[in-house]
Amino acid sequence: MIIATCPVIVQEVLQGVSDDKQFKVIADYFNNFIQLVEDQYELAYSAAKLYRDLRKKGVTIRKPNDCLIATYAIKNNIILLNDDRDFREIAKHASLKTITFN
Repeated sequence: MIIATCPVIVQEVLQGVSDDKQFKVIADYFNNFIQLVEDQYELAYSAAKLYRDLRKKGVTIRKPNDCLIATYAIKNNIILLNDDRDFREIAKHASLKTITFN
């Protein structure tokens, strides 16, 4: 299995780490993953469009960063491992492929 990540995931994970030693350990793990790189403005436009398209369908995503993460996955045709209802909603209405863990 190959694991990929994007900047917003790295930020979300690392900002929740309170211990400096653990921060370093976890940050080092991210260096072993494929780092998805996209044009940030194109990605922002695509994520905003995804958010707006979902709103038109009556679906409100609680955390707009989830649209950004989903857009990385959609653009790179990868499966998003998650445990978040927003991603399940995005997958119902867009081309996001997901695996949910509990």
